[in-house]
Amino acid sequence: MSTAVLDSNVRTDRRPHTGVSRLGAALPPRLMAAALCVAVAVIHIKDQGGFPGHKEPSYIGMGYFLLELGAAAAAVLLLSKAYRKGWFLSLGVAAGPLIGYVLTRGPGLPLATDDRGNWTESIGVMSLVVEGVLLLLILAVAARRGAARSAEQSVRSAHVWS
Repeated sequence: MSTAVLDSNVRTDRRPHTGVSRLGAALPPRLMAAALCVAVAVIHIKDQGGFPGHKEPSYIGMGYFLLELGAAAAAVLLLSKAYRKGWFLSLGVAAGPLIGYVLTRGPGLPLATDDRGNWTESIGVMSLVVEGVLLLLILAVAARRGAARSAEQSVRSAHVWS
């Protein structure tokens, strides 16, 4: 083989190729997460009687409003070049309502005790399912991304010692 052929096969960026795809950047999981964020917003809009709706006490109404705006922003970010920010924001979209559900159904919140013990409300359960699936998707993407980084570091370490 000639030297020219060998040189054309050498990578010039000096980064070893790991062969591991970046799941967080792939479009299908981002599309699914964006759709789930929109679903969270729609469920909460329906629960409060429309947009901007009315939910008492006012701090819970404001929380709904911020959640709906955050869910819309996360969906847009997930479908843009700023998808990493979208993943981060979607974590709040998933976890925030889950925590709120447990607090309002369990001990209750100040001026908001009417839902205490109401664990089986259909729209609440539907919301939990959607938020749970979104949270699982986020965790799967994060785990896969962590595995990809670990594999890349292992290959880099092997490359340095070879």
